[in-house]
Amino acid sequence: MAALTVLLVVAAVFAAQHFWTGRTQPVSAPEMVREAAAFGAGGEDEAAGAGPTAGPPRGPAEATATVGAEIVVDVGGKVRKPGIHRLPAGARVADALRAAGGVRTGTKTDGLNRARFLVDGEQVIVGASAPAGPGGTAPGGPGAPAAGTAPAAPVSLNTATADQLDTLPGVGPVLAQHIIDYRTQHGGFRSVDELREVNGIGERRFADLRNLVRP
Repeated sequence: MAALTVLLVVAAVFAAQHFWTGRTQPVSAPEMVREAAAFGAGGEDEAAGAGPTAGPPRGPAEATATVGAEIVVDVGGKVRKPGIHRLPAGARVADALRAAGGVRTGTKTDGLNRARFLVDGEQVIVGASAPAGPGGTAPGGPGAPAAGTAPAAPVSLNTATADQLDTLPGVGPVLAQHIIDYRTQHGGFRSVDELREVNGIGERRFADLRNLVRP
């Protein structure tokens, strides 16, 4: 009986100790987490116009987050406010036209894809005629060079009409339409090298065109 009593007492003490050590205890946040939370709140106050706080300077990750939030495009041609315009990243040609005050009355925009995404540093020309040929004559006019003759200035792959593309050497109406179809499907050309992916343009033809076109 004495041994059984001692065994029960030991078991009771062990159970009480196990219950006490396994109880739920409150845990406070580490000091680093509290400082980061306080700094985040200060940043929100600064963005709301409360002025800079006495927190640490922005880190590289925060600085990187702001890169690419804005693009700069040059809108020219027959718009009400031509010039340099700043737009949010992801803007489309239609947004650039609105920033430029809209297209002038009577201007044809058949060859302009308003739904295309813009890229930083791009130039959007509205209602411009084809580049002038040698001697100042426009393609298709009196004394103009025959179709397929290289234009005097690089042709924009993103804004050129089918007739303008037709002035490039080795490009006919069918291939010009392939180029327009490609830019419509892919949201425009971001580099001249993408011209290789157009149906009907091989390496030899690309070599002939690469210096005569621009995105």
